[in-house]
Amino acid sequence: MYKLNRRGFLAAAGLGTIACPFIGMRQASAAEYSLKYAGDVSADHPLTRNIAAAAEKIRTRTNGRVEIMIFPNSQLGSEMDMLTQLRAGAIDLYTISGLVLASVVPVAAINGIGFAFPDYADVWKAMDGSLGGYVRAAIDKFDVVTLDRIWNGGYRQITSSAKPIRTPADLQGFKIRVPVSPLWTSMFKALGAAPTSINWGEVYTSLQTRVVDGQETPLVSIESAKLYEVQKYCSLSNHMWDGFWLLANKRTLTGLPEDVRNILVQTLNEQAVEQRAEVERLNLKLQDTLAGRGLIFNETQPEPFQETLRSKGFYDEWKHRFGEQAWTLLETSTGRKLS
Repeated sequence: MYKLNRRGFLAAAGLGTIACPFIGMRQASAAEYSLKYAGDVSADHPLTRNIAAAAEKIRTRTNGRVEIMIFPNSQLGSEMDMLTQLRAGAIDLYTISGLVLASVVPVAAINGIGFAFPDYADVWKAMDGSLGGYVRAAIDKFDVVTLDRIWNGGYRQITSSAKPIRTPADLQGFKIRVPVSPLWTSMFKALGAAPTSINWGEVYTSLQTRVVDGQETPLVSIESAKLYEVQKYCSLSNHMWDGFWLLANKRTLTGLPEDVRNILVQTLNEQAVEQRAEVERLNLKLQDTLAGRGLIFNETQPEPFQETLRSKGFYDEWKHRFGEQAWTLLETSTGRKLS
């Protein structure tokens, strides 16, 4: 049976993050296999809630042989700390943004190329197809196992405490938080901003203390992390899409009996597809919810941003970094020429 350890539960509860029906204190059963999952988003984020739902299904489908302990909200360290723990076997399952993972597997960032995917149909065609297969093969060389279905992080929007962002001119000198990822830093520098890499667990405080003036995340993350409390404006830029790869420790996964391993992998992949749909549904109504909590929204047009990135050599630079094969897979999947 999945659970949070007592210290982790109390720490998270103190932050008000234990808000979903799946995660809480339970008496653990005497499971044959006890696995540890870690993530960096809050307990009430759709990613964590669906991991918890998958854990319950796995427990049921294996007749209680498998329990998954869930540690959300960066309880076990920074993103890179948790990745190190995964490889060492201290963590068995870990979800990580492809763009953050790119610090060790560069091509994992390719889905985050600015304005690459017009809509979700293009995202899933690419990430469930040849491009996703290419990326998973590269990640697996890092001595982990990457599950087949990427989880939905959502299209990213720009928030600000000072002014609305409508055009690239509004980004000139703008202090914006970005994840610890060269692609994010490169893109916002090309747009004229002043990006600062900050781990997700420190974003709220960094915005509150004005270390940075803004940030960029999907609406679901803005809502679940309560960033509307420290931001005033939200620009619907859809400037990039990002997802979470679910990684497994190789020794843990291969050490499970085949029937248990198959149930684990199949259930997690199925739940990823359900989580994708949930995020899409949530985004349709979250704008109204967040507006009701004080965020002021504005629309943007992608063409001026794309033209700025093109003129600054952003697309050419990343085509060279990712290589011709990966770039061709990206452009073929989306049906659009970027560089």
